[in-house]
This record gives sequence, structure tokens and C-alpha cells, in this order.
Amino acid sequence: MSSNSALESTIDQVLDRNSAEFSQSLKNSLTDAQKILSDSLPMLEEEYEKIIADGKKEADKIEKQIVGSADLEARNKSLLVVQESAEKVLEKAKEKIANMERNSEYSSLITKLLTEATSALNTSDVIVYTNSKDKDLVQSAVSSMSGAELSSDLIDCMGGVKVTSKDGSMSFDNTIDARIELLKPLIRKDIAAQFNLGN
Repeated sequence: MSSNSALESTIDQVLDRNSAEFSQSLKNSLTDAQKILSDSLPMLEEEYEKIIADGKKEADKIEKQIVGSADLEARNKSLLVVQESAEKVLEKAKEKIANMERNSEYSSLITKLLTEATSALNTSDVIVYTNSKDKDLVQSAVSSMSGAELSSDLIDCMGGVKVTSKDGSMSFDNTIDARIELLKPLIRKDIAAQFNLGN
């Protein structure tokens, strides 16, 4: 057996051993992300429904374009249109979210996002980053946490917080932007499912 063959065999064995564990880890991460989304962003559920409704309208237009076409090229074009439609709807939703009122419900969301982030890092000895719109709300939430401090550096996001341990070894992005990134595949899947396009 040549050294290349032995190396390939060894790599294959390592990949085989770790693929199930890696797959389970990915499934667990997805489950955790979905639970965090449903628990911490109730106000986005309404936006999500709006996104789906807008997506369905876009999907109705797509349906007229793809009815009767079964070949692979048409299917790939349809998937691209679905992706573009989902992106347009998400951009509209992002604009609304970025300009939403910073009321008491939003303040509760900020506190929850901050609590989740520090729990994920397993420490309250953290530096918290946010945008200019949320700075006062985040400062209020941070002031009630022992060991936490608000950074004077602002980040570019729609809302929420990004938290790093003071030693810089860990960080957790709990911005609304990060949450929406988690929603994107679900929205695309919902739209594509209407036409049995899959992902």
C-alpha cells in the first residue's frame, strides 16, 4: 500500500468515525438555535408571519413562471428566484425592525438577549457592545449586572447585543442581525416547499 493510499485510508477512517458525532452536533445546534429564537424574539414572530405572507405573494408569481417546467435548468432558475424573493422580503423586514420603537417590550428583549449571552459565556464578567439606538437601554440592563460593562465602541447592527468576556477569549453575538441570519434558511424552506423545490 502506498503512503498516499495509507493516508487516504486513515483520513477516511477518521471522517467515518466523526461524521455521526458531527451530524448530531449540527442537529443539536439547530435545535438550540430554534429554541432561542422562539423563546427570545416573540416580536419577530409577527414580522416572520409578514415575511411568509409576502413570500407567498412572491411565490405565487414564481409559480406562474415554473408551472409545467420539469427539467433541471428550470428547477435551478426557480430556486434562484425563490432565494432572491426571500432576500427582498428580508430586506424589507430588516428596515422595519431597525426602525422599530424602543419601548418597554423592546427593553425587555434587550435584557433577555443580554442574559442569554452572559449565560452562554457562563460569566457576567463581560464587555457589552451595541448600536447607538440601543445604547441607553443596554446601559440600563448592564448597570444591573455585576461585572458587566458597556463598551464605548458602537457596533453596526439593527439591535441587540454582542458580548465578549473581559479576557477576550469568548464572544457571543446576540444581535437581531444574527437572529435573522438563523431565520433565513427557514424562510427559504417555507417558500420553496410551496413548489416542492426543496433546498
